[in-house]
Parts: sequence; structure tokens; C-alpha cells
Amino acid sequence: MPSKPLTPRQVRWARRWMTVVLAGFFIFAIGVDPDLIGMNRSPIIGFVQMGVWMTGLTILLIAATATVRVVRNGRSHSLRADVGLRLIATGYVVAATASFADFLSIGSHQMPQVYFGEVQVMGLALGVLTSLIGIVLYWPRKARKEQAAAPPVVLSTPGQA
Repeated sequence: MPSKPLTPRQVRWARRWMTVVLAGFFIFAIGVDPDLIGMNRSPIIGFVQMGVWMTGLTILLIAATATVRVVRNGRSHSLRADVGLRLIATGYVVAATASFADFLSIGSHQMPQVYFGEVQVMGLALGVLTSLIGIVLYWPRKARKEQAAAPPVVLSTPGQA
């Protein structure tokens, strides 16, 4: 099914959602490194900082999904797109679980001495990469060009003229 071109309204919505994606990325970057804006008040990573980067990641992923939904332009969901949506959600859950592991009492440290360690960093990175792969899979494929119908090949046997 050939895709219809986007209407000007859809283009505006896609641009708005991409602006929200950039805002979410900015919030995520501030959460990961608050020294970007001079807000690094502590040598440790705390609950508020984790909350900021998870809020940024949430905004980023919701806006990216909405952008791709606009770009899909009413196309039916393929298996690839469904897997992409599920990978976006799974990546977010992995990132949130890894980030808040000590606060959820599934990490290696107890509540007073919360420590954001290497395993949690790898979990956060793995979750973000999984969500990114999901967004790429959710993105619609280009329509395949229909090949011109070739004339039928007539096979002849050796005895026929």
C-alpha cells in the first residue's frame, strides 16, 4: 500500500513532537550530568537526580513514539512495528529498574547508602539502547517499488518449433 504524503497539519505535529523530543533529551542530559547547568551540588547521585533523568527519558520516548505515529500516517501496524512498540516500553522498564534498583531494594546497597554503580549504569544504557532500537523498528519502511511486470517466459520443448 503506497503511503500518502503528510499533510501540512501532520508536518506541524511532527515538528512539535520533535521539539518535545529535544526538550526531553535536554532534561535527560541534565539529569545525567547536572554540572551542564551548574547544578551539581553533591558528589553522589541521588533520588532527585534519577527522577530528573527518568522524567526526561519518559518525555523523550513518549514524544518520539508520537512523532513516529504521525509519520506512519495511518499505516497498519506490521509485526515489526508492534515489536518496536514493545521494545520501547521494555527499554524504559529496564532503564527505570536499573536506575531505581537501590530504592526498590533490589540493588546491592541499602537505603541510607544508595550507590549508583557500574551495573546500574549498564542497565540504564541497555534500557536506553533497547528503546532506541524499538523506535527504529517502529519507524515505517519505505514503500517497495512495484517492479514492472516482465513478459511471461515461454518454455519450449526441443520437439516444438
